[in-house]
Amino acid sequence: MDTDTVRSPSADEDAARRREQRGWYFYDWACSVYSTSVVTVFLGPYLTSVAEAAADADGFVHPLGIPVRAGSFFAYAVSLSVVVAVLVMPLVGAAADRTGRKKPLLAAAAYTGAAATAGMFFLDGDRYLLGGLLLVVANAAQSVAMMLYNSYLPQIAPPEERDAVSSRGWAFGYAAGALVLVANLVLYTGHDSFGVSESMAVRICLASAGLWWGAFALIPLRRLRDRRAPARGASLPGFRQLAATVRDMRRHPLTLAFLLAYLIYNDGIQTVISQASVYGSKELGLGQATLIVAVLLVQVLAVAGALLLGRLARRYGAKRTILGSLVAWTLTLAAGYFLPAGAPGWFFVLAAGIGLVLGGSQALSRSLFSHLVPPGKEAEYFSAYEISDRGLSWLGPLLFGLTYQLTGSYRDAIVSLVGFFVLGFVLLARVPVRRAIADAGNPVPERI
Repeated sequence: MDTDTVRSPSADEDAARRREQRGWYFYDWACSVYSTSVVTVFLGPYLTSVAEAAADADGFVHPLGIPVRAGSFFAYAVSLSVVVAVLVMPLVGAAADRTGRKKPLLAAAAYTGAAATAGMFFLDGDRYLLGGLLLVVANAAQSVAMMLYNSYLPQIAPPEERDAVSSRGWAFGYAAGALVLVANLVLYTGHDSFGVSESMAVRICLASAGLWWGAFALIPLRRLRDRRAPARGASLPGFRQLAATVRDMRRHPLTLAFLLAYLIYNDGIQTVISQASVYGSKELGLGQATLIVAVLLVQVLAVAGALLLGRLARRYGAKRTILGSLVAWTLTLAAGYFLPAGAPGWFFVLAAGIGLVLGGSQALSRSLFSHLVPPGKEAEYFSAYEISDRGLSWLGPLLFGLTYQLTGSYRDAIVSLVGFFVLGFVLLARVPVRRAIADAGNPVPERI
C-alpha cells in the first residue's frame, strides 16, 4: 500500500470537523433572512396596516375580545412570542442535553418557523389574527432553533477555533440577509413593473424568507451530527427548568457574571437596532427609502465587521476585542447625537459604524460564552443565553421611551443608551475569563 495516500486518523477527524463547521455556518445563512426581511423591514408596517383595516371606528381590534389599538398589535404579538419562547426554550434545551439528539429538535423548530413564515403569504385583507399567530409561532420557533444551533458551537470547534467559527457564522447570516434584502427591495420598489400590487409584493417577500429558511436548513441538518449524552434525569416544565439551570449556574458564579454583563450591553445593542430607524425618521427627517438603504448597509458591513473582529480576537483575545467593540459602540452613539437633520450621508456613516461592530460583538460574545459552559450542558446553558438575548431586551426600549417622554428629544433618547455599553464594559472587564473557563471544567485557550 502506498503510505502517501493513507490519511491519518487525526487528518480524517479534522476533515470531518471542517465539514460539520461548514454545515453549521449554513444555518445562520438560512434563518437570518427571517430576522432581516421579515422582522426588521416588512412585517411590522404590513401587519399594522392589516390590523388597521380590521379596526373599529375607534381604531381598536379585539383579539379574544380584548380591545387593542391596531398600532400596538405587532408589538404585543412580538412580546407574546417572547413569553412562549421563554417557556419552551429551557424545556427543549434540557431535553437536547439529556438525550443528545439536538438535530431532530433543531429540524422541528426550524421547519415550524419556516412554515409559519411561508404562511405569511396568506396575510391579506383584515386577517390580523392570522398574522399575529404566525408571528408568534415563527418568532418562538426561531428562538428555540437558535438556542440549539448555538449549543453546537463548543462541540464542533475546539477552544482555539471558536472565535473564528462563530464570526464566520454571523458573517454568513448577514451576507444572506443582505442578498435577499436586495432581491426583496427590487421586487418591492418595482412591483408595478412586475405586475403585482404593493401588498402582493410584501407577501411574496415574507413568504420567500420562509422558503429560503426551509431550503437552506437542509444543509446543516445533513452535516451536523448528534453526540452521545451522559445519563441525566427527566426534564422539568419550562420555568422550573429555567430555575434549575440558574441554580446550577450559581455553582459557576463567573459564568453568571459574564451573562449579566452580556445581558446589559446586548440590551443596548438590540435597542439601537430596533430604534435607529425611529431616530432616523422622527429626529432626522429621513425617508423610508433612505432607512431601507441604511439597513442594507448595516447588513453588508456587518459581514466584514464580524470577520475583522474575529481576526482581532485571534491576536488580542475575545474579551479585549469585545471590550474594544463596546468602546466603539459608545463613540458611535455619541456621534449619532450630533448628526444633522436631513443629511442622509451622515446617517449612512452612522449605519456603517454600527455595521462594523454589530456582527463582531455578537459573534465573539457567543464564542466566549461557549467556553464558560460546563461540558454536557450546552443546550441548557444556551437556552439561558438566548433568553438573555431575546427575553430580557425590554429595558433599553423602556429607557429610550421614557427619556423621550421626559425630554421630548430623540437625541437625548439615543444617547441615553450609552449607559448600557459603559456598564457592560465595566462588568465584563471585571470577569476573570481564564479562571471562569477553568471553573467550568473546560481547557483554557492560549489566548482568550
